[in-house]
Amino acid sequence: MIERRKVPLGTRLRRDWPLLAMVSPAVVLMIVFAYIPMAGNIIAFQSYSPYAAPGQSPLMAIVRSPFVGLWNFQRVLTAPDFWNAVGNTLMITAFQLVLFFPVPIMIALLLNSVLAPGVRTAIQSIVYLPHFFSWVLVVTIFQQILGGAGLLNRLLRQAGLISPDGGGLDIMTNPDTFLLLVTSQAVWKDAGWGMIIFLAALSTVNPELYEAAAIDGANRWRRIWHITLPALRPTIILLLILRLGDSLTVGFEQLILQRDAVGQGAAEVLDTFVYYQGIQGGDFSYGAAAGLIKGVVSLLLVLGANRLAHAFGEAGVYQKEAR
Repeated sequence: MIERRKVPLGTRLRRDWPLLAMVSPAVVLMIVFAYIPMAGNIIAFQSYSPYAAPGQSPLMAIVRSPFVGLWNFQRVLTAPDFWNAVGNTLMITAFQLVLFFPVPIMIALLLNSVLAPGVRTAIQSIVYLPHFFSWVLVVTIFQQILGGAGLLNRLLRQAGLISPDGGGLDIMTNPDTFLLLVTSQAVWKDAGWGMIIFLAALSTVNPELYEAAAIDGANRWRRIWHITLPALRPTIILLLILRLGDSLTVGFEQLILQRDAVGQGAAEVLDTFVYYQGIQGGDFSYGAAAGLIKGVVSLLLVLGANRLAHAFGEAGVYQKEAR
């Protein structure tokens, strides 16, 4: 084994200072808006209220708030609403993982087989465009199409399939179909972004592999199975790990916009639970405890999924340097 010589820190700084200068704004933003606010998790172990002493700063309120140990966590774990939010979160995540995740792969495979560059670029732009829409616009578009007075019900009334005086199809406000609704919204909005990632992975495949397989008599499906999908496997595993780590965050804006229409029982997830209990309800310590539980579980999911990827011989999100 070749022993790698360790480069001194000063040498690396002089060599890589342009790269460090370019990345420094992003690092500063991460420190200011991500890592420093993490110190606020201390209120999960306190009976915190910013209104306890009028005129004092929130920081002084944290300093003067009494510690209550794990009492807030006990309140969270014994609350039926919390477990309802956990169940909804896991159900939406699992449903989207099964139905949403394969869609960008299939679109990328279809576009990769299109030979005309102009057609490929046009389709790619159309599919990718909704990624830039806000959730307010996405929900509004679906409301205009699937709502009680939307396009679908108007067409059904004109065709005589439903009564002109009837309510029509109840899709946007039906808790039973809400899971399909939020998944279809996510597919329409973000499938184009996943497609770009998989197209980039497909661009690294050597075309000579397809030519050699065709000469050996492999049809299109065998070439996809033995060449294309193995080339996509590292990207698929990486995105699955990231999706698993983000499984407890299923779209705060998307769900809070539609929570009142379908009810708390169907649309309450962990993020909306923290918002309504912690911020709207003014119980900041309670909301912080619920958010901290969510963060710890998400971290454990990422670590576990990464170890599983290593067991299958993939790099995952990170890997230890071989010695």
